[in-house]
Amino acid sequence: MPKPSVLDFISKAKWDAWNALGSLPKETARQDYVDLVSSLSSSSESSSPVQPGASSRSPGYETLLVTSEGDITKIMFNRPTKKNAVNTQMYHELMLALKTASEDDSILTVVTGDGDYYSSGNDLTNFTDVHSGGLEEKAKSSVTLLRNFVNCFIDFPKPLVAAVNGPAVGIAVTLLGLFDVVYASDKATFHTPFSQLGLIPEGCSSYTFPKIMGTAKVTLGSVTAAEVLIFGKKLTAAEACARGLVTEVFPDSTFQREVWTRLKTYAKLPKNAMRVSKELLRNLEREKLHAVNEEECRAIQGRWMSDESLNAVASFLSRKAKL
Repeated sequence: MPKPSVLDFISKAKWDAWNALGSLPKETARQDYVDLVSSLSSSSESSSPVQPGASSRSPGYETLLVTSEGDITKIMFNRPTKKNAVNTQMYHELMLALKTASEDDSILTVVTGDGDYYSSGNDLTNFTDVHSGGLEEKAKSSVTLLRNFVNCFIDFPKPLVAAVNGPAVGIAVTLLGLFDVVYASDKATFHTPFSQLGLIPEGCSSYTFPKIMGTAKVTLGSVTAAEVLIFGKKLTAAEACARGLVTEVFPDSTFQREVWTRLKTYAKLPKNAMRVSKELLRNLEREKLHAVNEEECRAIQGRWMSDESLNAVASFLSRKAKL
C-alpha cells in the first residue's frame, strides 16, 4: 500500500513498523504486527486486571481509584500498566472526581498515582483518535476539554495536595503550580518535553512556573522556568524542591507513611477556616489564572494543527512502535 500521510498516525505507525520487520519469518512478523495494532488501539482499555469477585475501582470510575478516609478524599491515577498516562476518559473522570470532592464532607483532597509512576502525562493515543469531523474539529473539542479540565483545578475550593510517588511528565507536572502543597518521593522526577513534540506548556504553567522558579539564574546551579518549559530539562525531586515546585521531599521507603501521617494531622484542622483561607489566597489570582488558561488553550489549538507538531508526534509514535 502507499505510505500514509503524517496525519494518519495509526496507519503511518503500522506502515513504518511493517517495513521495519525486514526478513523476519512470516509468522513472527505477523504476530509482531498484531501486537502493535493491539497496543495502538488500547487508549480506552482498562489499565489493570481485576480478579473475579474483587473490585479495585471506585463506582463510576475506570481510570481512577477514588476513596475517602479520615476526612481526606484520595484521587489515585489507576492506569499503572500505562504509567498512569492521561487518556480522554481520565480527563472526564478527573473532572467528575474533583467536582464530587468539592461538594462532599471531606476536609482536603489528595491526588497521587498507582504503581511506580505518578503520571506520564498525556496518552499520545489521544492525538490519533481523529473521527469524521477531521483534525480541526478534533483540535477544537480537545482544547475545550483541556480548558474545562484546568479550570477545575483553578476553582477547586478545598486544600489540594499532590503526593508525587514517582516520575511525572507533561501535564502531570504543569498542573502542580495549581496545587496548594506538593509532596514528592525522592524517586520522583519532573519532565516537560513539550518542545520535543512541537507542543507548548499548559495548566497555567506559563504563568505559575516563572512565578515559582523565576526567569533568571540568581545562584550558581539554579534552574529557570525557561529551562524546564522550553528546553525540557528534567528535574530531580531535590531540584524541584529547591526551585519551589515541590514543598518537601521524602525518602521513597517512608514516603507513604510520612505523607499520610501529616495529611491526617492537617485533616483535623477546622474545615471552614482552611476553606476560607484558600479562597482568600486563590481570589488574588483567580481571574489571572483563568485568563492564562484561555490564552494557553488558544495557542495549543494552533500547535496541535501545525505540521511541526503533527510530524513530531507521528515520529514519536513510530519510534515507540518499532521499540
